Amino acid sequence: MFGRAPKKSDNTKYYEILGVPKSASQDDLKKAYRKAAIKNHPDKGGDPEKFKELAQAYEVLSDPEKREIYDQYGEDALKEGMGGGAHVDPFDIFSSFFGPSFGGGGSSRGRRQRRGEDVVHPLKVSLEDLYNGTSKKLSLSRSVICSKCKGKGSKSGASMRCPGCQGSGMKITIRQLGPSMIQQMQTACNECKGTGESINEKDRCPGCKGEKVVQKKKVLEVHVEKGMQHNQKITFPGEADEAPDTVTGDIVFVLQQKDHSKFKRKGDDLFYEHTLSLTEALCGFQFVLTHLDNRQLLIKSNPGEVVKPDQFKAINDEGMPMYQRPFMKGKLYIHFTVEFPDSLAPEQCKALEAVLPPKLTPKLTDMEIDECEETTMHDVNNIEEEMRRKQAHAAQEAYEEDDEMPGGAQRVQCAQQ
Repeated sequence: MFGRAPKKSDNTKYYEILGVPKSASQDDLKKAYRKAAIKNHPDKGGDPEKFKELAQAYEVLSDPEKREIYDQYGEDALKEGMGGGAHVDPFDIFSSFFGPSFGGGGSSRGRRQRRGEDVVHPLKVSLEDLYNGTSKKLSLSRSVICSKCKGKGSKSGASMRCPGCQGSGMKITIRQLGPSMIQQMQTACNECKGTGESINEKDRCPGCKGEKVVQKKKVLEVHVEKGMQHNQKITFPGEADEAPDTVTGDIVFVLQQKDHSKFKRKGDDLFYEHTLSLTEALCGFQFVLTHLDNRQLLIKSNPGEVVKPDQFKAINDEGMPMYQRPFMKGKLYIHFTVEFPDSLAPEQCKALEAVLPPKLTPKLTDMEIDECEETTMHDVNNIEEEMRRKQAHAAQEAYEEDDEMPGGAQRVQCAQQ
């Protein structure tokens, strides 16, 4: 019937898994499976691998024909197809005993489905995009369930347990780290890509080549609303890669705001840098500010107003639109820098002295000047950098002095006494 008898292999493992003797009756098998399956059910904190092994053992031994083949030739004969070694769903066998509602509401298949990973894409946007709102169409490639085989991967819908990982989907590898140290790592099986299933080459679906999914292009239109923030997420639920027995994850776009040459954003407020000449700061100014929506704002000082260096002015309701309240806006702050002339001609100094407020310090007499020592000032471009450089130089000198003088530690001890 079967042709040449295969080499005998292990025919006791399944009995040991269920904890029954080889003479066990069908009732004994049912009782043993029922007790062990409840204990090892993953939804109850049990061992998923043990749960799979129990289902495989019971599926074989509860079938008289498969049990006879197993008892006579062992596990390898079943793998080679003599008794039909199709992949067994352990939850289906469990449901046949206890029904689909074990461990909570809903079907066991629905509760068993793991959730697929979310796919996250950064989306670069300008400050103008966040101020005005915009829509961007993006073409993405995603995995979808093969329509020809409905995600089975095979023409017949059957699959075998992966021989490389024995259906667990994982492999244990051991790496020697040293003479007495090893590292044990668990990785997805490369033969079945972590599915635990193997599909016969001739039975593979022609549409997906046994991969169960195919690649498809999809265009998503991303709506960036007014007032959205840097790093804010826009989510498309259930649009990530599909996979069998998996709840499809989401595609998530994370907004990445690009720097602007003129404006800076802080929350709902905008900051704008503008430089005035000394004449403008003292005598008044006006200029045109082009806003993020291309409106032209006339910015001008009040009559007689003097703008000091590093001063801020605020304009209400000209900042960023507030997210989901676009008719409300923050403030626009203008930071003024005053540009002083490098030098003045003597006649310019006299003209300014005639119209500007008097000097704070009184004019010195010739005798008072003669009693003073002359000094020369030089420019300091960056006072913070100069202070850091001086501190680093002083620390280096102290270190070198301490390094060159012998007995330094002893002298410190004497001084402390």
